[in-house]
Amino acid sequence: MIAFENVTKRYANNQVAVNAINLEIKKGEFFVIIGPSGCGKTTLLKMINRLIALSDGTIRINGKRISDYNIHELRWNIGYVLQQIALFPHMTIAENIAVVPEMKKWSAAQIQQRVQALLDMVGLEPDKYSKRRPNELSGGEQQRVGVVRALAADPEIILMDEPFSALDPISRTKLQDDLLELQRAIQKTIVFVSHDMQEALKLGDRICVMREGEIVQIGTPQDLIHHPVNDFVQQFIGVKDYPSNEFHIQQVIEPLEEGQSLHALNYSVTTNDSLPFILQQLAQHECVGVKNETDIIGIITRQSMLQFLAAERGDTND
Repeated sequence: MIAFENVTKRYANNQVAVNAINLEIKKGEFFVIIGPSGCGKTTLLKMINRLIALSDGTIRINGKRISDYNIHELRWNIGYVLQQIALFPHMTIAENIAVVPEMKKWSAAQIQQRVQALLDMVGLEPDKYSKRRPNELSGGEQQRVGVVRALAADPEIILMDEPFSALDPISRTKLQDDLLELQRAIQKTIVFVSHDMQEALKLGDRICVMREGEIVQIGTPQDLIHHPVNDFVQQFIGVKDYPSNEFHIQQVIEPLEEGQSLHALNYSVTTNDSLPFILQQLAQHECVGVKNETDIIGIITRQSMLQFLAAERGDTND
């Protein structure tokens, strides 16, 4: 879908921001790029839609070099969501969402239908929100509009540059959950830049860890947690030492209670997952389901895990 072939970006002072990057992002994948400040992650993202020009190498989308696309055609087919929401303050919410469809000369009826469908999709009632202006919305609501504006013309690719980092923790968690639900429905190719490893582990199908303009490791969240390639990745993920006693999931599993089945199905671990991975999931959710090969067989709650860890730490200190 998106292929980087020996891509390098050098600035005028010969500073290398991105150095000989090779990677491929698959169609329909939620791909997260993460690393410390100044590692090149935003530069890598902005080269995809030619906001930043390559110095060397090639980027291809669907096999075609991005330099061979008409610049407007390229950007109309790539949605873009920023940390600074950048809604047009003098326009209504409906008008903000309609910007690219209007440029592509959609009919008024098509645009109205699309605006209503997208607002519904993110839980903003069209009759209530369409005619409002950005300053009448909360930060979380504005960012929802920013996301659906990027989706308005039904692009194949969505680029997201730390879109939730300026929000309060509650709004941020809610928008992360909403984005996951949205991705299950729309199956776009999402390239998401973050500096927050918890966010990356929660959202990414695969995660690319960068340092000083180079890729350190690419893998699934489980790959990075269980098999970090070096100390930098391990420390960046934040996986620390856990109780040394052997962990059995049966020590913390609880029966599935009425009303918890939907939540457990949405967020689950398996009987084979490690303690560090389960802890990463519980850092994001109050409880997770536990699956065997096919079925949910119980839940683990944050409280039951804390009790287990406290007991284990007490045993260790005896």
